[in-house]
Amino acid sequence: MIEPRVISRIHHAAYRCRDAEQTRWFYEDVLGLRLRAALAFDHLPGSEESRRYMHLFFELGNGGFIAFFDSPEDATPAHFERKDSFDVHVALEVDGEEALLAMQKRIQSYGKSCLGPVDHGFVQSCYMYDPNGLQVEITTMTSNHDEVMAHEQTVSRSSIANWSKETRAHKLALFGTDALDKRA
Repeated sequence: MIEPRVISRIHHAAYRCRDAEQTRWFYEDVLGLRLRAALAFDHLPGSEESRRYMHLFFELGNGGFIAFFDSPEDATPAHFERKDSFDVHVALEVDGEEALLAMQKRIQSYGKSCLGPVDHGFVQSCYMYDPNGLQVEITTMTSNHDEVMAHEQTVSRSSIANWSKETRAHKLALFGTDALDKRA
């Protein structure tokens, strides 16, 4: 059996953006992330398909990136409708409650609404939407974060088993067996 390789971190998570400059303003000016690349292309890599787009990369403190595609030729207004946070959001971490409150103040100084902090019992978070309809969460771990996560790690599989038992019938009616039992 082949041992799995350890994934060390996320290199980047990528989302669609409405406008490269508007997105640069939010992530660089408002949030303070460093713009590391703005790559313009005329075709999709690995294919002969012609498509003009720009790929932006903003660097996080751990060396990872949040990235965006500005592809105006195939963008629609529906791409930029606000999403439910359960469908998609990105949480960016700061070190401590003081940094969280300072970031919230900074965001609000640019005229952006930034709700919170919300105490989740193991993290505290503030929330806003970027110019593309993506919910952005600024979060910090609370003093009991590691303790909560250590406990949850010991009960996670049984929690999932109980949850699955409670919700399976509804999901079967909604999605069907084939959708719930995909392993490939």
